[in-house]
Amino acid sequence: MKLRCVIVDDEPLASEGLMKYVEVVDYLSLVGVAENPLELNKLLDNQATDLLFLDIQMPHMTGLDFLKIRQNLPMVILTTAYPNYALEGFQFDVVDYLLKPITFNRFFKATNKAKDLYFLKNQALQNSPPNSEPDYLFIKCESKYEKILVDEILFVQALQNYVIIHTLRGKFMTLLPLKTVEEYLDPSQFLRVHKSYLVAITKIERIEPTELSIQNQLIPISRNLRERVLEVVVKNRLLAK
Repeated sequence: MKLRCVIVDDEPLASEGLMKYVEVVDYLSLVGVAENPLELNKLLDNQATDLLFLDIQMPHMTGLDFLKIRQNLPMVILTTAYPNYALEGFQFDVVDYLLKPITFNRFFKATNKAKDLYFLKNQALQNSPPNSEPDYLFIKCESKYEKILVDEILFVQALQNYVIIHTLRGKFMTLLPLKTVEEYLDPSQFLRVHKSYLVAITKIERIEPTELSIQNQLIPISRNLRERVLEVVVKNRLLAK
């Protein structure tokens, strides 16, 4: 199955370059081209899309502003001539960040990452019974696929565009955004406590004002998420006078 791609860039030469790259990669299929976020918004309403090549500096609205506004986006690879947007871009869980001029090798590496993400999501859908969460998942660690039992997961830590899954039997690093792992796991069992941490609720041993403890490892709690953490973890289980 090919990834359906859309290119968004107000520079014709940049769009043409990406179009040529897409043509020679056998797992990509170009389904649309837009010059700005307004055109893209209409296109996404009418065209099923798996992967978006999104420029940042464009007329009317930047690519990052579009990410803030539009819901239910496909996978996104940012394309830009400005390296200073990289950190902000990864906060939106983009697949990758390509600096112009974009070489084919760098393009191919980014799209391979997108292909692996697509494979993981579809595998999850195929393995899950209707209305039920799977009890295990597979992640790609370098050249091999590791099976992770969901019940053994302690917490998941994000490091830029990687995640480390901490389990009862060890740590596993893979090239994935935290959002992808979070969407796969049952929200009644796992809770986001910080922009970089997702924890197994039943594995929490202690909660302090700014952090919590799992297996003697301290995990920070975001100030804006503290009330949510207390509500989910402590509420209805707190013994008091």
